[in-house]
Amino acid sequence: MATELWLIRHGETAWSLSGAHTGKTDLPLTAEGERRAQEIGHRLVAIDFDEVLVSPMLRARETCRIAGFDFRAQIEPRLVEWDYGDYEGRSTPEIRVDRPNWFLWRDGVPNGETVEHVAARTQAVIDRAMQSAGKVAMFAHGHVLRILAATWLGLEPTDGKLFTLGTAAISVLGFERDTRVIIRWNS
Repeated sequence: MATELWLIRHGETAWSLSGAHTGKTDLPLTAEGERRAQEIGHRLVAIDFDEVLVSPMLRARETCRIAGFDFRAQIEPRLVEWDYGDYEGRSTPEIRVDRPNWFLWRDGVPNGETVEHVAARTQAVIDRAMQSAGKVAMFAHGHVLRILAATWLGLEPTDGKLFTLGTAAISVLGFERDTRVIIRWNS
């Protein structure tokens, strides 16, 4: 059984900097994103991971590679970001021009993925990770990792709205005795 899940959000991209919703669009890291990925590598160098999982998206794979974990990383397709459908590439203020008071976690996205579907994917990733004997690293994206954390804690998937997650952030989920907890968040 896994003892800890280490959630690593990818470094900065042009769209994460602008606030655009980035699901399926395969963007590279910015220079700052690459610099922060190197910092992740320095911070994680002493951690002995049993397994390293990475989203197939370029921004996650680049972060993983620059951090020094690509040699042992396994692509995990279920770690892709939320499919934002018609709102791909648009920021919340842009969406609210047409839909005032729109809120992703409440209103979802047209022609995209439901939060419940994302939660089902994250539960499958958790189930996979729990087969490992120790620490599992997951290089992925902001919203999918927030939903994964809510799922881990037994919360509703929409409760992912309660967890902010910056680019190149490291978070750790684990146990206090038998209870699933957040050990560290957004550091």
